[in-house]
Amino acid sequence: MRKIRLLVVDDSAVVRRAARTLIARDQEIELIAAVSDPLFAMEAMNKEWPDVLLLDIEMPRMDGLTFLRKIMGERPTPVVICSSLTEQGTQMAVEAMAAGAVSIITKPRLSLNSFLEEESVQFIATIKAAAQVEGRRLRPTALVGNRVKAAVAPASALAETTERVIALGTSTGGTQALEAVLVPLPRSVCGIVVVQHMPEKFTAMFAERLNSLCQVQVKEASHGDRVITGQVLIAPGGRHMQLRRSGARYYVEVSDGPVVNRHKPSVDVLFRSVAQTAGRNALGVIMTGMGDDGARGLLAMHEAGAQTVAEDASTCVVFGMPQEAIKRGAVDRILPLPAIGDALVRFSHAQ
Repeated sequence: MRKIRLLVVDDSAVVRRAARTLIARDQEIELIAAVSDPLFAMEAMNKEWPDVLLLDIEMPRMDGLTFLRKIMGERPTPVVICSSLTEQGTQMAVEAMAAGAVSIITKPRLSLNSFLEEESVQFIATIKAAAQVEGRRLRPTALVGNRVKAAVAPASALAETTERVIALGTSTGGTQALEAVLVPLPRSVCGIVVVQHMPEKFTAMFAERLNSLCQVQVKEASHGDRVITGQVLIAPGGRHMQLRRSGARYYVEVSDGPVVNRHKPSVDVLFRSVAQTAGRNALGVIMTGMGDDGARGLLAMHEAGAQTVAEDASTCVVFGMPQEAIKRGAVDRILPLPAIGDALVRFSHAQ
């Protein structure tokens, strides 16, 4: 089997050196080059095109976001963003996900070498997951920050509680998929809780970006937030989120804890809590992503009487998570991405 060809583009010599060391240990990945900026990357790509790019954001001569957009316009290729947790870097990384990047690896400003060594398993897994993405499936979202947010719904509409709730789970390719689903939704849609696999610090910026595009309100969830009509709560990176109920009101519990299925937040953790808390009053949707996180939780929702949907392979960037849920018999309907938003609206308005 041909090895995965990886190109590393990062102005940090420490990152480039650590990447060489980690890749040398793996039999399935070949590092074709490790260069300091996009201009050197273009020279390398003219000689041999990579299967995956590991791309820094903040670099001299040309920033990573500009380079990413150039690649996606010319020859779409799976790109993993390697970003430091700076305010500018985080914002640009979220924009990069909207422009077609498939995943994010975070790096601290200090102790880079030891950090990459400690996270070596996840580093390698992320590169291998990206390699499974077909270039033709990489589709930058049509709305990239230029749409003005619609007028906020009246306070009475947003304060209205509902016994119905929608839970969405997604991973690789999910930032674009969530934008496609959430942007058209009306403010009358019932409360939505979301787990998108994303590192700590990035979910807040991602939620802010969606909030600027959507008619519904979108925010990173905080412990104790109510689940209300016209609002979407996104689980914070590095924390699990569970649905709870007090009387007729739903709210979320955000907490620390061990990783589940290699993830925190985990889709399974959310879905299982929705099965226990909302039962037949819930709709569960599992979308594009690598691995099987969410499959068991969606089955628990299905067995509790909830309606369940999986994204169709034809629109998934990676079909892994939906496919695993389908294999387990957890799915009532399989829908392409454009039909999922309509299903959410019909569920919200059904009597």
